[in-house]
Amino acid sequence: MTIAPMNAGPTTAPARPTRWWLGILERRAEKMREEYLDLSQPIAWSSEEERRAAIKFFNAAFRAEESGLRQAHELAGEVAAWDPDLARTLELYGNEEGWHRELLTEFLEHIGGEVLPMGRVTRTFYRLYARAERMETIVLTNLMFETIGATTYRLALRNVRHPAARSMLTILTRDESFHVPLNVHFLRHILERDPDARRRLRWIFLLLFTSLLALPLASRPKARAFDGIGTRQLARAYAEYLGRLFENEPDLGLRPPRLLLRLLGLTPQELRRTDELSVASAEAAERAADRSATVVTAL
Repeated sequence: MTIAPMNAGPTTAPARPTRWWLGILERRAEKMREEYLDLSQPIAWSSEEERRAAIKFFNAAFRAEESGLRQAHELAGEVAAWDPDLARTLELYGNEEGWHRELLTEFLEHIGGEVLPMGRVTRTFYRLYARAERMETIVLTNLMFETIGATTYRLALRNVRHPAARSMLTILTRDESFHVPLNVHFLRHILERDPDARRRLRWIFLLLFTSLLALPLASRPKARAFDGIGTRQLARAYAEYLGRLFENEPDLGLRPPRLLLRLLGLTPQELRRTDELSVASAEAAERAADRSATVVTAL
């Protein structure tokens, strides 16, 4: 089982047109229901604490997918009037988020959990997100959420050994890695349509960047017994992947805060290294787009 890497470095090819992304999403949609989670065997948890932490972890994932589904479909309705292909792309993207929500509901039931009410920090994040009205704010927020989601799942895969949990994490890691460059495509289209949006986004970007780096302070006490990720480790990983994304896509006009990067031992030069692909590039999307290469399919 191979996961396409979330790599770094500058984009090496021109941005692809919407029809290219739409074609990939249409092909993915045809195969989506062929995948399955093997939940035939119960998970042998090391402790009740680990099981409860897993429930918290996958509840956080559920809320992220739920929010992504709603926002993508709402945006699709707005975009349809001026770009039907982009609207259809947003719709199919939202459908993938909805499918993840279905899988997570099934997985939570398998481990003796359920969808829980959101905690205070999570509730605050999503309430603020739900109040966003401008397209550029919604798409930027979703892009950054997808980036930290893919980062968290990837780190968890290093530590989690339960086959069923790894299968769920593999699906999420692969698809969120594809959704990162897809959301960059969405953001570029929004910014091209309204060039003044870059100026409006700068302070929102800095606020989001800072807030997301602080998020592990709230999540680690709840989920660490399951995923084994430390607070500083996760905060640094968020800074690294968010930093690389925006450092290597300068046309977006959003520069990561230098002070925060330095505090976590990162430099702009390191984030701009040229030995690997950008997480936002079409090449990275192609690596993460093939469902059959990463997940066992139903016979």
